[in-house]
Amino acid sequence: MVVMNADQVAALRALLGPSGWMEQTQEFSRALRVSARTPGGLLLVGTPDDEPWHLTAHLDDESRLAGIPGLAPTLVRWSPPADAPAHLRVGMARLEAARRGETLLVVSAEAAPASLLERVDDARRTGATILALDQGDPELDGLAHESLIVPAGSALVSFDAAQHLVSAAAGGQHDRPRDRSLRRRLARLLDALSGTPPPG
Repeated sequence: MVVMNADQVAALRALLGPSGWMEQTQEFSRALRVSARTPGGLLLVGTPDDEPWHLTAHLDDESRLAGIPGLAPTLVRWSPPADAPAHLRVGMARLEAARRGETLLVVSAEAAPASLLERVDDARRTGATILALDQGDPELDGLAHESLIVPAGSALVSFDAAQHLVSAAAGGQHDRPRDRSLRRRLARLLDALSGTPPPG
């Protein structure tokens, strides 16, 4: 078990604090938490080649741990196998059914293809709240109500680490200092940022 000690906490804050990353992440995560109030109404989608499995799993954990049903995400997939479990075969048609009161979170480390941008635009027009976690995609960010940009090639925080920060903050884990699960996640995040290999 990895437990984060005071020195590690201080190191993480010192590393991210001056950049404004913690504040940006908290603001974005607050928007996610406030908008994702409808159970089943938080939709996560990526590009055809990169589905946001990682963030989906983390938000699902946060929803359960924090008792926030609206944070339980629905992974929307481009070509789900017909024989996949029900929760893993939600296709792009789900975006066409997006409506007011629902939230679409687009997670993409690459420029969103035109076919995705069109669907995002349609979802916005029908009243869905659009959030984007990307690496600087002007067209996608222009459609989003809120966006968090992770600069490509950043030495400060990786796209993967940003997803850890967003999910932990969205679940309100920062309000539960005794949560050992959070300490473990933050310790893994600090290791990832510093290049330390995880314990065997």
